[in-house]
Amino acid sequence: MKYKIKYDKSKCIGAASCAKIAPDTWKLDDQGIAVQLKKEFTDEELDKQTKAAKSCPAHAIEIYDEAGKKIV
Repeated sequence: MKYKIKYDKSKCIGAASCAKIAPDTWKLDDQGIAVQLKKEFTDEELDKQTKAAKSCPAHAIEIYDEAGKKIV
């Protein structure tokens, strides 16, 4: 199954928890704001991506399944 990551950059406060948990998906720019490196992932990454989204104190990251159901 494929999952989609929805990211609201305007909510990012630069906590960097997403980049620590999933560095292949997130990095910080020069201002300390998260930059999304990919928008989709598969089942193999579900646990890691869910942890990254849940770790965001600003709730800037959401994950949806193929049917559009919100996971996080």
